[in-house]
Amino acid sequence: MKCFAPFCCCKTQPWDCLSHRPSFTCGGVVSGESGFIGSEGFPGVYPPNSKCTWKITVPEGKVVVLSFRYLDLESDNLCRYDFVDIYNGHANGQRIGRFCGTVKPGALVSNSNKMLVQMTSDANTAGSGFVAKFSAAEPHERGDQYCGGRLEKPSGSFQTPNWPERDYPAGVTCSWHIIAPKNQLIELKFEKFDVERDNYCRYDYVAVFNGGEINDAKRIGKYCGDSPPAPILSEKNELLIQFLSDLSLTADGFIGHYKFRPKKLPITTVPPTTTAVPTTSIVKPTVAPCQQKCKRSGTLESNYCSSNFVITGTVITAVTRAGSLHATVSIINVYKEGNLAIQQAGKSMSAKIIAVCKQCPLIRRGLNYIIMGQVEEDGRGKIFPNSFVMGFKTKNSKILNALKNRTC
Repeated sequence: MKCFAPFCCCKTQPWDCLSHRPSFTCGGVVSGESGFIGSEGFPGVYPPNSKCTWKITVPEGKVVVLSFRYLDLESDNLCRYDFVDIYNGHANGQRIGRFCGTVKPGALVSNSNKMLVQMTSDANTAGSGFVAKFSAAEPHERGDQYCGGRLEKPSGSFQTPNWPERDYPAGVTCSWHIIAPKNQLIELKFEKFDVERDNYCRYDYVAVFNGGEINDAKRIGKYCGDSPPAPILSEKNELLIQFLSDLSLTADGFIGHYKFRPKKLPITTVPPTTTAVPTTSIVKPTVAPCQQKCKRSGTLESNYCSSNFVITGTVITAVTRAGSLHATVSIINVYKEGNLAIQQAGKSMSAKIIAVCKQCPLIRRGLNYIIMGQVEEDGRGKIFPNSFVMGFKTKNSKILNALKNRTC
């Protein structure tokens, strides 16, 4: 196995060499060219209901590079319970990322010589915690590890490390934070795109978020493969682009371009695209007149076969746009998938759903539902005022499983 100071090399885990094992406490102030931080009591189980903060400082003129060597926190698709937050600076800095579970992120790079790491735990499930190494690097070093940054010019480009000479390296994380003036939006498009292909983009991927944080509730999309994503338009004046590669296969990478544009443009304006994506997949759908009776019709049985998809899930985001409701549903179970686009991150799956009339059927964030509906060309689910949508209870699973096993 790979060894790293101050741990010695052992045949099992590096922390098994008790005489050389460092003692980690809850937080602290650390500085220097490099060093290690770890959760309280590592490798024992970290304590419940705690919040530990580490302030890292490297020499002036350098940036902080943080690499997780071990990560074992309670797993949750939104990291709501036990998690590690990484911030630029020591106070009120931009959050670089939030992590939990056991999948280590690639190298994380601050935009100054200061970084703040904060670990939070709740009262329940715990794990062994984490160990991470920090080191100082030159801010403009563009080698195999470092990329990303803050982009504030009216237009510009960004690309994966090594582009276009060779493949991007394994085990990197890059975050580009684009900030436009308050009264402008950001238009983003990828000219060339080649990221390790996987049906659910679990290994290498590009994720784009509204705002300046890595936050699943604000994620616009997650992309991989060799087809450039359709052009993206931000909701407000900030976008965050995250690129992550795991420790296995790599590919050519990508180059992307952005530009600022005024807020007040007709909704039907479609940004130019260099790909063969049909314009229907990037134009916001026209809202259908909400004149139908706001009541679901029929029963679970009568709606099952006529629906393109049937899922149960928890609404984790719900945003109103032009009279319709755009929701992200964390899936509990899929009974009929059809052409519904389902994204997977680890063991969690989610899908995008549009209710063409925002109040009908009424769905609320945080609640569980059975949702039956149709699917648009871009893979998003669509529900109408008379679509069959109802609150989900465990007792409903029996009848849904029976429907899943019958032939339509």
